[in-house]
Amino acid sequence: MEGNIKTRKTLLWVLATIGVLVIAGCASQPNPTAYNPPGFFTGIFHGFIILFSFIGSIFTDIRIYAFPNSGVMYDFGYLIGIFFWLVFAAST
Repeated sequence: MEGNIKTRKTLLWVLATIGVLVIAGCASQPNPTAYNPPGFFTGIFHGFIILFSFIGSIFTDIRIYAFPNSGVMYDFGYLIGIFFWLVFAAST
């Protein structure tokens, strides 16, 4: 009886995960139409100042992520900038 309940819970989790992934796969972001969107180095800078941007976003209308941006390269730079914060926090 107990094994049957575990199997049902596992099946429910698998189905819920698949459902979430299917719904998330339908999401789209509008294409950026900016003249000169932020790129890789701007992403690094925004990732590096994320802590200050987050604090500012609580009290003002500051966004911690630039849109429209140049896409994958901005995202990669953003992650590198955040990675610098994580390494700094881990080393102290």
